[in-house]
Amino acid sequence: MMPNRPRTKTFKLIIEYDGSGFHGWQRQKNDRTVQETIEKAIGRMTGEQCTLIGSGRTDAGVHARAQVASFQTASRLDATIFLKGLNSLLPDDVSIRGCTQMADGFHARFDVRSKHYRYHIVNAPIAPAIGRQFVWHIRKPLDTAAMRQAADHMVGTHDFKSFEGAGSPRAHTVRTVTESMIRLADGGRLTYDIRADGFLRFMVRNIVGTLVEVGLDKRPADAMPAILASKDRSQAGATAPPQGLFLMDVTY
Repeated sequence: MMPNRPRTKTFKLIIEYDGSGFHGWQRQKNDRTVQETIEKAIGRMTGEQCTLIGSGRTDAGVHARAQVASFQTASRLDATIFLKGLNSLLPDDVSIRGCTQMADGFHARFDVRSKHYRYHIVNAPIAPAIGRQFVWHIRKPLDTAAMRQAADHMVGTHDFKSFEGAGSPRAHTVRTVTESMIRLADGGRLTYDIRADGFLRFMVRNIVGTLVEVGLDKRPADAMPAILASKDRSQAGATAPPQGLFLMDVTY
């Protein structure tokens, strides 16, 4: 008789990382990535070559407060041991905030219902020295009221092809946005929060770049519907830099 093979288990990880030193989430041949860094740590614990499946890809320089990923293993280790062990093996710019054993069939990407991104801007004459790697500094004053009006047009089900980066074709470019909001804080700090059932490549950064152009009076707030309707990337604004963007949470 053939020996019984160990039962495969599925684990979900909640991951925080500073994207400054990574070339994005997805494993690449010659660059340091979040996926590969964690996969190597899992391999050291299990002796297996596991594939870590993320809820989605973040670009080079983009950060995460609560990226979600899943992996399967035949190891007898439990979630508590994985949580402690992975954090002891990972570098300082990656932290596992949670580890849970999931039911068979859980998939970190296919089971996603929505994602929440937040973009940070400092609108002040002098650039911050501390935390500069986590914000986009803009010296010229922004009309935040106009930016709010423009952001409101993103809510709903739309074709976001005008805000999609090149080089990443999708089956379709229609997404449903349930939150799109500018918030102000002290010291010229503002955040843009957006939640949707999915995102296209560079979609958030392209929206932010367009909102900033509205704030700088380079285009009117009511131009957003026409930009969406054009389905033409050249009609939207420049891509915002990556360092201000955070993946905040993923819902299932």
